[in-house]
Amino acid sequence: MTKGWVRCQLGDFLLETGWEAVPGQVLVLFGPSGAGKTTTLRAIAGLVRPLRGHIEVGGQVVFDSDSQVWVPPHRRRVGFLTQRYHLFPHLSLIGNISYGLTKQSTADYRPKIEYLLRSLQLEGLEERHIWELSSGQQQRVALARALATDPQVLLLDEPFSSLDGELRRTLHGEVRSILSEANIPVILVTHDREEALALGDAMQVIDQGQTLSRGDPLQVLGQPGQARVARLVGVENVLSMYVESRHPQDGTMVCGSRDAATGPVSTLHLEVPLSDLAEGQPVTVGIRASDIILAGEKLVSSSARNQIMGKVIGVELRPPGYEVTLDCAGIGFRCHITGTSLSEMGIKPGLGLWAVFKASSCFLVAEDAV
Repeated sequence: MTKGWVRCQLGDFLLETGWEAVPGQVLVLFGPSGAGKTTTLRAIAGLVRPLRGHIEVGGQVVFDSDSQVWVPPHRRRVGFLTQRYHLFPHLSLIGNISYGLTKQSTADYRPKIEYLLRSLQLEGLEERHIWELSSGQQQRVALARALATDPQVLLLDEPFSSLDGELRRTLHGEVRSILSEANIPVILVTHDREEALALGDAMQVIDQGQTLSRGDPLQVLGQPGQARVARLVGVENVLSMYVESRHPQDGTMVCGSRDAATGPVSTLHLEVPLSDLAEGQPVTVGIRASDIILAGEKLVSSSARNQIMGKVIGVELRPPGYEVTLDCAGIGFRCHITGTSLSEMGIKPGLGLWAVFKASSCFLVAEDAV
């Protein structure tokens, strides 16, 4: 297990956060650049000395400000893999994996190294130099080196960010299998939702040096409880509204649009899941772009409770598809569609379309929570 909390000051930036990851678990630290994710990893590895805090790795206290415990980085059994890999071009593949091991320890760890070569599909490449390997093979070598010495925690700092999408998805599956068998706590830094869902067992959202949310990745990403968190995890539509009417018999309520400064404007009406909010109270509604269907005309027979007329004001490439933005009563709705749908529907700026989505596709978030 690794657990702890730190208070770190780097210039004007202050990080105050805590974590806990158990063997076999991948804890995802999610957030924008500059949030404090990498600093957290560096503190665990001993590359940053916190002002205050307590850090445990594998049951050993490696830092405690109150008792003045400080274990230097080379004595912490920590594997650390960054997006740059830091492989040595003058060494062979096997030389890189074995780097840092003594001759005696190399012999002791030989079965583990052979297992890693086999599991990461590197057998037969042992004598190749790094510059002879593909990007994916280099990433596997870096991971094998990080695991070769049996670390008590593995820290992954956006190790897949330099790889293309297809290769990244392939490696996600391979790495997930390796990490499960390693049975050590893993802390993964990423700002990629797909990666967090593919690899994470637990998740923390960090911004401006503070942990804003913790939980299951699917829950945190799918239905974040705070508007700030919703925006950070990429919820495309976060709308300020108010409760117009409640319909307990249907398990829904109708919300109208609201201007943050002036209050209700009632230019847009949505049916959303029922909550305990009273009529007239402000509410913030989140809707994922992938949950919105675009239609050329209003659907006569549909279970979707929300059908909103709008005009296309933007079309942008968002691999693997496109993001279409509609102006609906002065409010922008972002929707995701495939390239085939874009072409077949002839979607372009100025075209009138209907945004269609179910009430259950909407979720409520707290605007002022921190």
